[in-house]
Amino acid sequence: MLHEEKFIRAIAEHEQLMHDLRRVRGLHLPQCYIGAGYIRNYIWDVLHGYAVRELHSDIDVVYYDASDLREERDIQLECQLRELTGNAKWSVKNQARMHLRNGTDPYLSTEDALRYWPEIVTAIGVQLDEEDRVNICAPHGLYDLYALMVRRSPFFTDADYYNQRVQKKCWQQQWPKLTIITD
Repeated sequence: MLHEEKFIRAIAEHEQLMHDLRRVRGLHLPQCYIGAGYIRNYIWDVLHGYAVRELHSDIDVVYYDASDLREERDIQLECQLRELTGNAKWSVKNQARMHLRNGTDPYLSTEDALRYWPEIVTAIGVQLDEEDRVNICAPHGLYDLYALMVRRSPFFTDADYYNQRVQKKCWQQQWPKLTIITD
């Protein structure tokens, strides 16, 4: 519970992220979260004592809607967010269809899909409810995030891909307190 309270407080203090969460909430998508690098990198910055930096290459919006698997819908939503914000970093993905790209069994929910992301520390999503309360989707919890530890999700079976990915990201150059576990 301690990590959740710190996490929620940190998210609430990030003005731009809160604006982005409100915009995403306005899309009215089921099981919808902003996740991955935007969230992870910001918390790493906080834990390293850095000022807010925009070190994410995209703003990942994930949701789950098995009734509409069209990729065109995601592209339309990305365009809508880009036009609304002037920010080209938006990436919207319906997790109900991502199993097709990943060659796995269908995911059952956004939380189930996040469970299969390569790193535990990246599998974190955030949303705002109608009262601006922060809700967390973190199927592996927040321990790794606050321990500054990067390790492969036990559900992500491609160890070679994971190892290449974390090497290519060069995260320790930006956040030297990280511990990266490869296998």
